[in-house]
Formats: sequence, structure tokens, C-alpha cells
Amino acid sequence: MFDKQTVSLEWAGRTLTLETGRVARQADGSVLVTYGDTTVLANATFRKEAKPGQDFFPLTVNYQEKYYASGRIPGGFFKREGRPTEKETLTSRLIDRPIRPLFVKGFKNEVQVVLTAISYDLENDPDILGMIGASAALVLSGAPFMGPIGGARVGYKDGEYIINPTIEELEDSELDLVVAGTNDAVMMVESEAYELSEDVMLGAVMAGHEAMQPVINAIIELAEKAAKDPFEFEPEDYSSELRAIQDLVGADLSDAYKITEKLERQEAVGAAREKAAAELVATEDAPDGMDAQVFKTAFKEAEASVVRGDIIKTGKRIDGRSLDQVRPIVAEAGLLPRTHGSSLFTRGETQALCVATLGTADDEQFIDGLDGTSKSKFMLHYNFPPYSVGETGRMGGAGRREIGHGKLAWRALQAVLPEHEEFPYTVRLVSEITESNGSSSMATVCGCSLAMMDAGVPVKRAVSGIAMGLIKEDDGVAVLSDILGDEDHLGDMDFKVAGTTEGITSLQMDIKIAGITKEIMATALEQAKGGRAHILGEMAKALDSNRTELSENAPQMEMMKVPVDKIRDVIGSGGKTIRGIVEESGAKVNIDDDGTVQISALDRPSIEKAMQMIKELTAEAEVGEIYEGTVVSIKDFGAFVNFFGPKDGLVHVSQMANERVGHPKDVVKEGDKVFVKLMGFDDRGKVRLSMKVVDQETGKELETDNAE
Repeated sequence: MFDKQTVSLEWAGRTLTLETGRVARQADGSVLVTYGDTTVLANATFRKEAKPGQDFFPLTVNYQEKYYASGRIPGGFFKREGRPTEKETLTSRLIDRPIRPLFVKGFKNEVQVVLTAISYDLENDPDILGMIGASAALVLSGAPFMGPIGGARVGYKDGEYIINPTIEELEDSELDLVVAGTNDAVMMVESEAYELSEDVMLGAVMAGHEAMQPVINAIIELAEKAAKDPFEFEPEDYSSELRAIQDLVGADLSDAYKITEKLERQEAVGAAREKAAAELVATEDAPDGMDAQVFKTAFKEAEASVVRGDIIKTGKRIDGRSLDQVRPIVAEAGLLPRTHGSSLFTRGETQALCVATLGTADDEQFIDGLDGTSKSKFMLHYNFPPYSVGETGRMGGAGRREIGHGKLAWRALQAVLPEHEEFPYTVRLVSEITESNGSSSMATVCGCSLAMMDAGVPVKRAVSGIAMGLIKEDDGVAVLSDILGDEDHLGDMDFKVAGTTEGITSLQMDIKIAGITKEIMATALEQAKGGRAHILGEMAKALDSNRTELSENAPQMEMMKVPVDKIRDVIGSGGKTIRGIVEESGAKVNIDDDGTVQISALDRPSIEKAMQMIKELTAEAEVGEIYEGTVVSIKDFGAFVNFFGPKDGLVHVSQMANERVGHPKDVVKEGDKVFVKLMGFDDRGKVRLSMKVVDQETGKELETDNAE
């Protein structure tokens, strides 16, 4: 019944298995990828005809995690998987980026790749398996895909690279890098690092590329057994249309792309487009002209040809900059009066308004995933409104782009955060992109770094980021620093590097051609290092270190430790005691299972009051010490005195005065303040107190003779 085909190999100490022919047989390509006990089902399907008028390549990658994969039931009321989580969205982008450039140019048929994590062993992340499965499924489907690609994760510890580290190994790693590529070139890199050098990062990319080669060979071996016949697709030749456009408006386009200001440049390009369309596009009066869709495609190629050719020939950019020159920068800190920290970072025509907000443990983000529920004390949210590019558009929740750019900036900044014990706040950063002409994610890194420093977060160092580009032609290669939006759209690479003066904290690379070489990557990294240093210098003009005091609008916070066996004393029965502390002091109190207590309030006295109350609850009374207490009840045999937090003790009638006392009421009454000395504990552990050995006026201990 099943034509099952399998390929297995030993890969980084575990067995990787690719299987097809047993599951999802109606998909164009379907592969089960298993590594350890983690399994991902990868399915690829594509339409055999393009939709009429389709002017872009409609590729969709959907990565999804099923909670049953790790034996869990989803949280929430409905108890089923819902909208994509941030992890699913980021992984979908991670897999989309290296496979998209490898489809034959001009292919506009709809393609969908669905990747489902159906088993998870809590050791091997399914994302790499999803990437491998997507590649294998596309190769088997017969789609015009110039793969396969492979993927690998690389860690770094004690000077050694770790291929496909487990979840536990990643916790101690200085690097988490994912690389994807073909057998001879790198296609995509995504990473977070702890201030590593350019040489270490380049070495990690190359180590990952080398490690993925057996996987690529395994996919080829599986394809030889089970691949479908290649789909017949011949890309259309628009060379004659391209020449016609170049002859008519090539000079106009060249002049337009020498205009520095973005909106003026777009207007000039639009005028050239209208001129060419009026002359070349078919109408009722001129039916022999170009098809409108063909014209649109050819005109884009004409734009790319002009921009790329001018840069290769002259070494000058659209806005007149040299290849390694960064746009003018203005950095400002402390812009908003009521926020905890803020900045405005402007680089050319790209601008980010960044705000830092400090919160307490109540503000931590809960993250539900295959490995359980976790909490995050650091959040970064990126917003890209349509007005930032002079357009109108729908305003809604965060899309894939916003989530991806926000996570890239998060990775860049998390490496310099202080330890929680040093700075116990929850930190939320928000980047509002108010203008955009390329590299808004790196403007977010710079602006959010300044916003944290303005808020008084004791970061290790400032972080800056820069986006690098590439123009690769037969007659030359140009690596561009701080690319514009047009240089991104019409170029071959988007290579983002963020870091401090000490090293790289994040690196992300996307390639639009069939990969780049180690030499080009090395050049880009070195050029980016100089650009980052320049940007850090400009940022320092606004703020060269974090402020030493928090904003008066930020909550005050203190941490303290109590013995684990005293936690119940602080919480009380049903939480009664801790609620009383909060109500009386006005401070928020959170206590962890290890005895760590976090106390926060808008004013210092509230914190000190709560701390004192907790100390009284958890401290131990010392034998021989004198305490001031309150008489809480009187019996025939003595008085009970509350002398140490919630602790009461008995002052026996014989210990109330140096003369004979007939009844305790003769000496004290309820509510009286008295001084007592802790004499010790009886056989049953009951407290023994004495008043007669203490001067009730001064609270000082009496001489022994007087006491007798």
C-alpha cells in the first residue's frame, strides 16, 4: 500500500531520518524528518498554473507546533491551538528566507509549504528539521526549485563550535546561530551572540555550512528514489521589452536615481514609468504594444539595471555616498517627559522613536510553548505604521515583518542586559518607526539601546546596528554600508550586524541570489565593524552611559531573601499575611519558591515599610536580647506579650517585678508597652520572658543585684 522510501545518517551524534511515501501522499512533496525523538511533517504543494495577472511570487511557509508533540494540552479556555505563536511566526520566516531565492526567476505559481512539529523530545528544536523538511519536500514535488538546501544550528563554548546543540547546551552557549545554504554557498544566517568577534562569527557560519553538507546529500539521495518529474516551466524572456524601456527612459531613470531625497526620487521614477507606459503599453489605439503586466516586470528590471550598473561603474550610491559611508545621524535621549526612558534616533530618512518602560514581576510575559510555560523579563515590540513611508494602509496587529524585526532587535540587545539580581525590573522596549528608507530594524537597535540607558538600565555597553548590502555582477562586486530602501529592493543581500565595541551580538543575513562566498561575508563583516563604531560614536553624543538614577515615574524596587522555611510565614494562611503587608505598606510584594522577595512601589517609604514587616515575620528572636512589646492578654499566672513581629511570649507573674505580685493586673493592663528580655524556651518550646530584669523606663538591663 505504501511506497515508503527512507534515508538515514548519523549527524552530530544523533540519527537523522528522512522518510517519504507513507504520510500525506496527496501533497506534491511530503517528508517526515526525525532527529532524536523530534519529528516534523513537511508538505509542499503548488498550483500548476499561475493566476492571471499575478505580478509576484506567492510563496507561503506555515510552521506550526502541536502541543501533543510534547504530551501537553494547550492552555486557555478552548484547549486547542489558535493563532500562530511568536515562535511559529519566526520559524516560518526563518524557513521562507533561504528557499524563496531558489525558485526559478519568473515563476509566479502559488506555492505553500506546511511544516508541523508532531513530536518533540525537549532536546532537539524542530525549527532546523522544518527547514530540512521544507527543502526535501520541494525537491520531491518537482517544483522549479533550484535546491536542495540544508540547515544547521551552531553553538559556541570554551572556544569550540557545537553543531546542533541541545536545548540544555544552548543555555550555556555564547552563540545561537542558524545557517542555511546550498552545497556551495550560504543563503541565510540568523543569530544571537554575546559580544563575539567577526572571526568567531564567520567561523561559526562556515562550520554550520560544512556540517549541513551530509544533509544536502541525503536529500539528493531521497530525491533519486522518490522525486516526481520536474514541472515544465520556461521563464519568459523580457529582454526585448527591457531594451525598449532602457532606450526610451534609461537616461531618465539614471537621473532619477541621482536624486538624494526619497520622495522626490520616487516622483521622478514615477514620471519615467508613466512616460514609458504611454509609449510602450498596449491600448485600444495601439494594440501591438506591451502587455501591462510584462511592462511592469520589465520596468523593474530596468530600474535594477540602472542602479546596479551605476554603483559598479562609479562606486557611488543613489544618494552620492561612497560604498562604506554611513548616512548622517542625529541621536537624542530623554525626549518624552513622562516615560521612564526615551530616544529619537534618525539616520538619513530612517527614524525610530524608542521608549523604555520598567515594570515589576507582575509585568513579566508568559510564554506558552512545547517545552512548557516560561516567563520573559525583557520584551521589544516594533511598529511600522504606513505613514512612515508616506502611504495609507490598514492598521492592525503585528504582522510577520513586525514580529521578525522586533525579534532581531531583541537578540541584539539581550546580550548587554544586567543580571536580574543586579536589576530586578521587567523591561519593555517599543520602537515606533516614524520614517523609513531602509534599515529600520537597525535604527530600532540603536534607539532602544539609548532608551534603556536613558531609563537607567545598567546595560554593559551601548549597542549599534548597521545593514549591509551587496551588488554582484559579472564585472564587479560592491559591498554597501547602511543601505537605503532602494538598495535593499534592487540589491542582492540584506546583511544586518549589531554589536558593541567588544563584539557582535546579533547577525542576520538574507540573500536574493544563489548564495555568497566566505570572502564576501568577511568583507561585509569587516566593513560593518567600522560602520558600527562610527554609529556608536554618534550615539555617545546623546548619551555615553546609562543614567545613574531611575526616572521619578518609574517604580522603586528592592530584592531581599528569606529562608525557604519562612515563606509560609510571609504568605500566611490563604495569602492573608502577604495581603496584609501589601495593604498596610502600599507596596507590591512577590515571593519566589527560592525565597527571593521582590518589593516595588512608587515611593521609598512604602518599600521600607514592607521590608521591615517581612523582616519581623522571618527574623528569629535571640536569647538574651531585650525587646519592646505590647501586652496582648492577661491571665492569672502572667501576661502574654507580643514582642517580636507576630511572636508572643509569657511573662510569668514571678518575672514581672522584683517584689511579690498578687495578680498580673496589679502591674500591667492590656495594650501597655513594656520592655522584656528573652530568657529562653521551656521544654515545650514556649517562650520565656522577663520584665523584672529590665528597667521599664529606659529599656536597659538592670544590674544583677537589682534584678535579684
